[in-house]
This record gives sequence, structure tokens and C-alpha cells, in this order.
Amino acid sequence: MVCGAEAANDIASVVGTKPIEPLTPTWVDHLYSCRYIYLNGTMVLSVKELANATQTGAYFNALHRQLGQRQWLKDVAQGAFLTPNGSEVVRKDYKVLLVDTSGLPAHIGHPPATRSNIAVGVGLTVLGCWTGA
Repeated sequence: MVCGAEAANDIASVVGTKPIEPLTPTWVDHLYSCRYIYLNGTMVLSVKELANATQTGAYFNALHRQLGQRQWLKDVAQGAFLTPNGSEVVRKDYKVLLVDTSGLPAHIGHPPATRSNIAVGVGLTVLGCWTGA
């Protein structure tokens, strides 16, 4: 999952730096999340697990309305978009992934990458681990 050791290593490769604190996952109301705390910012990954396509679509659409859309990402899972602050929302089966990069600086890592590029890279990394991605 997004907070496991394997995911953390893969995500460190995308971000270009490792978190400075251990990941502490939480599970509340079918929302699994953790904070990746870096020297100069924080990224939050969360996955909401829903019961069916209707609930998944409703949750995805609610995030779309709440967070806004800067760019639709074609051919990513069953729907994905970047928000105005550089975060990414991805829908796959009965799960919705939020890669919240709003707590990161404009550029992070080695080599430096934008929040949007980090969000897309992390999102694709997580999708690659999900069965049937």
C-alpha cells in the first residue's frame, strides 16, 4: 500500500529524497493515509476504499468539486486530474488515490521536480502496484 516500506522506497526514487521521519499510517472511515515528511515539506498520500462504482464515482466527483481541476490526465486509470495546487486525484476500481503535494515547496528532490511532476510520478508508481493496473 501507499505507506508500506516497498512503496516508500519506490516513492523516494520518484521524489528524489527520502522522508526524514518514519511513516505512520492511519485507517479511518475506509481512508488509509500517511504523511511523507521531508526536510522542507510534507506530502500526504491517501486511498479511500469504497463499496461500489457509484460510491467511487461520487467520492471522485466530490474531490473534483472540492479541490478543483487544473488539468485532466488522459488515459490514467479510470479518471485522473491535477488540482490547481499540483496535487493529483486518481480513480481505479473502487479506490480513489489522493497525492496531496500542497505541503511541498515549488520544487523538491534531486534533481528538483515540481509538485505536479512529483504527484504524477507518485500516482503512477502507486497504480503500478495495484492489481490490474
